[in-house]
Amino acid sequence: MARSQGMMNLSTHRYAVPVVCAVVALGGTIGVIELADAATESDGLAALDPQFTANVVSNRTPVLTALARGFTFVGNGPVLVTLLLIASLLLWRWTHSLRAPALLLFAMAGSTALTAGVKALVARKRPGITFVLGPVEDSFAFPSGHTLNSTVFFITLAGLVWVGLRSFGPRTALAVAALLMSIGIGLSRIYLGHHWATDVLAGWTVAITWLALVCLVAYISRSSDSVRAEDPLRG
Repeated sequence: MARSQGMMNLSTHRYAVPVVCAVVALGGTIGVIELADAATESDGLAALDPQFTANVVSNRTPVLTALARGFTFVGNGPVLVTLLLIASLLLWRWTHSLRAPALLLFAMAGSTALTAGVKALVARKRPGITFVLGPVEDSFAFPSGHTLNSTVFFITLAGLVWVGLRSFGPRTALAVAALLMSIGIGLSRIYLGHHWATDVLAGWTVAITWLALVCLVAYISRSSDSVRAEDPLRG
């Protein structure tokens, strides 16, 4: 009886992760569609963007500007690529396996493709030049690429390092740092006038959706390896 109960609990746990990932991905997809529709029609949350941005711009200070520029710098494409290469090398040296670096590279490749694809589909213009602090960008606004790609990078990296830690303190600090980087970079894009608030919200939503799918891929891959290791007749 106890053995049967244990097997049932194991089976339930085995399906819990895929179900949660699927639900998050579905919810995120619906959220992105709703935000894209609002951005296209300039209604819903998108209708609040101009006034929200004007309020943010009116409260700029030298300290906040320096902080925002620092966060935006970290979210720049070349900087993220450099961090990606360094992180991949360190993960390989730490784990002595290509699994973690490959998953990080896979996550970022998908994130980059989603950024380009959704931008092209929605084709939303950025805030006017009067809002912008710094160089004016001419690419489409929705979603914020800085927000999307940095969120995927820092949270995926944190997740990969998390599994190798055993103490609550370091795990908590790692999770908080990843979230702060994601939030800081996203808010910096609004503050500097490069994106509307809904562009940044969409960046976070697409990132969460994609991260759920990355988590699902990682879970299925790990489960398959465990089955092969337990059954010598497989693979």
